[in-house]
Amino acid sequence: MLKRGNKQTISWRDLQGANVARLLFLIFGSLVFGSLVLLLIDRGNPDASFAFKKGKWASFPSSVFHPSVEFVNGTDVIWQIPDSPKAVLFLAHGCNGRAANFWDPSENCPKCVGLPEERLIVLNALSRNFAVLTISSIGRCWSMGREKENVKEIISWWVEKNNLQKLPLTAMGASSGGYFVSALAAEMSFSSITLMIAEGVFDSITITADYPPTLFVHMPKDRRRNELVFRYMEDLKKEGVKVAEIRCMEVPLNPHFFSARIPGIDQKISAKLFELFQKKGFIDGNGYMKSDGREVNWKEALREEDILLAKSKWTNHIQEEMNLAYAYHEMTSLQIDQILDWFESHMNLSKDSSVEGAS
Repeated sequence: MLKRGNKQTISWRDLQGANVARLLFLIFGSLVFGSLVLLLIDRGNPDASFAFKKGKWASFPSSVFHPSVEFVNGTDVIWQIPDSPKAVLFLAHGCNGRAANFWDPSENCPKCVGLPEERLIVLNALSRNFAVLTISSIGRCWSMGREKENVKEIISWWVEKNNLQKLPLTAMGASSGGYFVSALAAEMSFSSITLMIAEGVFDSITITADYPPTLFVHMPKDRRRNELVFRYMEDLKKEGVKVAEIRCMEVPLNPHFFSARIPGIDQKISAKLFELFQKKGFIDGNGYMKSDGREVNWKEALREEDILLAKSKWTNHIQEEMNLAYAYHEMTSLQIDQILDWFESHMNLSKDSSVEGAS
């Protein structure tokens, strides 16, 4: 918890007796202290991390997406390369996910889904000149056997196909995808990785000082995973691996919540959903979810209130945002700026972390 100090006052008599150097020191110190307090307040406030980014990303037109789609080695591969790319970002979905979830439907990918958090991750990455590569797992979740070789082959093929060999290679995986990326990183030369809502598989792989810098993005409400993340961070540090964490806290709902996060939900529907959740007691007086979204019978409540959502087209989108708000286990784009900062801060090719050096 942030502790605030008592407010100090300086009398005019004190100022008259102080020399100029001391006065300047006091003023400078006060400014620095005030700035630090504001920074800590912002970082500790769940609402501060929930910048809706209205207009910039949440409702960004689907025309921004023009991915390429191919079926390679028995699975879907979807990607987009911005002008002048500076790095490659491989994204691994969680269980029951697929590559199509990261992209809005488009002429090139009519069956793409565009789940809210996934699409925002891609939009932000593209805006910062990351070439984004997504691959679907063969099964419901990622496996640690032949599938690693399959993905390595796909990445190598794709990189050579697009002449991206000299770019740094980064990766981020969520849940099952996080476990997969943690294992893959022991066999490929990533410049850095991010494990989201996953502690990794560090008990079953060999870690050396060459293992890539690892950022853990997790939700402390999941206490067991929170403890494992702390344990593995300590283990990695002992091996000389750079580590960091981002702790994702719960987010309150409001009448604009769903329309601000999901392009297909208008303000009227968003307000109705918020009112319904209030009426049914799904949220408390401050707008926070009382239970994980997966445990809330909100779909039945929609039918009872005769709130139609285009034949359930947006059901999965709404579900994802409810899970995000409760902050127990869900993909999140709220911290994407810090995640991309992490990748950019470790784009050092001295350890041969380019795709050309990956094997």
